[in-house]
Amino acid sequence: QVQLVESGGELVQAGASLRLSCTASGRTLSMYNVGWFRQAPGKARDFVGAITRRGPDTYYADAVKGRFTISRDNAKNAVYLQMNSLKPEDTAKYYCGAGNVFPYSDLENYEYWGQGTQVTVSS
Repeated sequence: QVQLVESGGELVQAGASLRLSCTASGRTLSMYNVGWFRQAPGKARDFVGAITRRGPDTYYADAVKGRFTISRDNAKNAVYLQMNSLKPEDTAKYYCGAGNVFPYSDLENYEYWGQGTQVTVSS
């Protein structure tokens, strides 16, 4: 079992940066690929990006490519989502998931989820 906790979300203005954290307890997070997803009110949970357990390699949705960066710190049992040049359309609740099934963009391939952290970007 892995328990995930997201943190770092807040209200910011357009153009600002935020770093979200996904920290784990229980099993080590280094055993899993970790994906970030986001969900706006009334919408589906969408893929943002993922980092593999080996490599690691990173993958991003087109909407965030070049602005968001995912990294992991196995010593801290954590994965980070650095978000730069934030836009109002980035407003959503952000979730991290842990799993070991490809493709990384499919939320059904993640076994464990956190409760999410809210990011609000004002214009």
